[in-house]
Amino acid sequence: MTRLLRTFLSVAAFIAVCGSASAHSSGPHNHAGLHWSGPAGVSGSVPWNIVVLLTLLTLLPALVVSLTPFTRLLIVFHFLRQALGTQTAPSNQTLIGLSLVLTYFLMQPVGASVYESAVVPFQRGQVDLWAAAEQGTPPLRHFMLKFVREKDLALFLEIAQAPRPARPDDVPMRVIVPAYILSELKTGFQIGAALFLPFLVIDLVVAAVTTSIGMLQLPPVVISTPLKIMLFVMVDGWNLLVGSLLRSFT
Repeated sequence: MTRLLRTFLSVAAFIAVCGSASAHSSGPHNHAGLHWSGPAGVSGSVPWNIVVLLTLLTLLPALVVSLTPFTRLLIVFHFLRQALGTQTAPSNQTLIGLSLVLTYFLMQPVGASVYESAVVPFQRGQVDLWAAAEQGTPPLRHFMLKFVREKDLALFLEIAQAPRPARPDDVPMRVIVPAYILSELKTGFQIGAALFLPFLVIDLVVAAVTTSIGMLQLPPVVISTPLKIMLFVMVDGWNLLVGSLLRSFT
């Protein structure tokens, strides 16, 4: 986690430095504020860098949802809670926290690759911002292309009126990102539907039994919910579900 945080702060730092350099080249130099020297000898204003860093932090949740497996994981956990019939257990905070931890587990190799190929050369002053961005994009592109559907890629290529790429590296990120989100949504709903089936069978059996014996005043959900929870615990459902989700990304 420390390495990932250091990677993010390093990326935010060189983006802030680039913004400061652009401001210096396009307008008069502002002597107000504390100045510092960044990678490749670029100096910047601390207040401006703070603004850029805070802006990047506001975009971080959208990046996590759009570029990582977070969406699929959270959708599956939500469907599981609905199938079990527990309204608030686990809570939303628990499901989001579990999804974030699993997302970090899955994305750590990709983040390490981006750090080594883009952030380290930029910190050493070997490349500029745009070259670092180009070098850091391929690991993320390859990860998303492994799980995106060709149908979704074809859809956004058609909408963007872009030529058919000859190889995966030629696919633009503005096409890969929305196609990846659609693919993750479809996969998440497919897994959620499969999770619903065994619990739906329990609900139907309990409803049929209670109706046949004349227990019309007792809602079937009162009986089926404990049975579903007991079944889920007996088969070690969390271990099976999380293990299956993680294996789907390998």
